[in-house]
Amino acid sequence: MLRIAVPNKGSLSGPAAEMLHEAGYQQRRESKELRIVDPENEVEFFYLRPRDIAIYVSSGRLDIGITGRDLLIDSGAKAEEILPLGFARSTFRFATKPGTAKGVEDLAGMTVATSYEGIVAGHLADHGIDASVVHLDGAVETAIELGVAEVIADVVETGTSLRNAGLEVFGDPIMKSEAVVIRRVGADISDEDAEPKVQQFLRRLQGVLVARTYVMMDYDCRAEHLEKAVALTPGLESPTISPLHNEGWVAVRAMVPAKEAQRIMDDLYALGARAILTTAIHACRL
Repeated sequence: MLRIAVPNKGSLSGPAAEMLHEAGYQQRRESKELRIVDPENEVEFFYLRPRDIAIYVSSGRLDIGITGRDLLIDSGAKAEEILPLGFARSTFRFATKPGTAKGVEDLAGMTVATSYEGIVAGHLADHGIDASVVHLDGAVETAIELGVAEVIADVVETGTSLRNAGLEVFGDPIMKSEAVVIRRVGADISDEDAEPKVQQFLRRLQGVLVARTYVMMDYDCRAEHLEKAVALTPGLESPTISPLHNEGWVAVRAMVPAKEAQRIMDDLYALGARAILTTAIHACRL
């Protein structure tokens, strides 16, 4: 069986389980379950701390895993990202009291507090900055007020908690993270038996990603307007076109980006198309 690590809690857990369910895999019914077997799909899921997943995957004990890009890099594990999943997006940045620093070049000789020591130390080294890094678990906003550090590095979403602590972000983002599928470096070469199963798993997740991004659009239009209509809805390969019983009319079906669907419907209507419908796509293979 393919052995897959899944986050057991936190912001990664719920969306990961939802995506796997949409991809046709069984998921646990209770949060206390640490392992389940999906015999129909020949997959075994292990529910682990998100921070530990890269370590387990890099050891070869598990074939692949879902975790955050930030956690993968911070772990230093010999695992690599093979598919971004588009959820749990975050930006990792430096913050400090106003007027303390404007960029990473100003951090020389300072102390930076963070829960992601590996990421910060690597970023400072890449920029040739000699600064100390202090590891703290949990919220780090109070580190400056308590004199533990002059600067913090943390995940920033709205920045509200930083402003409430009298801090402001500065410089370029250290990195941008999201949920990713990972596997051990070199695993595709060393494990020929697992490779087809891994590729099937990735195709299923890619199908979910596409299904969430596109909708299926159907509409009727006059034949003389077909070329202009098709220019608005080219589809992935080409739209499906069928003649209608009423002479001079055709039915068109094509996948369109979900975020552009309303605008496309407006443009089609203005062109004379009618019976314009959109339906959700639950799964696909490209």
